[in-house]
Amino acid sequence: MTTPLTLTPGVRPDGAALLTAAGEIDMSNTDALEAALESTPGPVVLDLTSVEYLDSAGLSVLFAHADHITLIANPLLTPVLTISGLADIATVHDSDPAAR
Repeated sequence: MTTPLTLTPGVRPDGAALLTAAGEIDMSNTDALEAALESTPGPVVLDLTSVEYLDSAGLSVLFAHADHITLIANPLLTPVLTISGLADIATVHDSDPAAR
């Protein structure tokens, strides 16, 4: 059984490409995340505020795209992105707009 993941493309008010993820990101659905990131041209803002779980397979996809993604993370994911080192090579913003 695959883990539910919803990926919704969009455009931010500043014109940047936006990809909003919701659900869980794990080895059962990283191919969908990979395809969505590869098919979005230019820099991408990846909104992870509605992601409840992110495993090492999901982190691998994010590392592969670290040079052209900006992440918006919820308080659950921020430590994972920091400890993994992803926050050192990709821009990570807190989901709280006041913290940006």
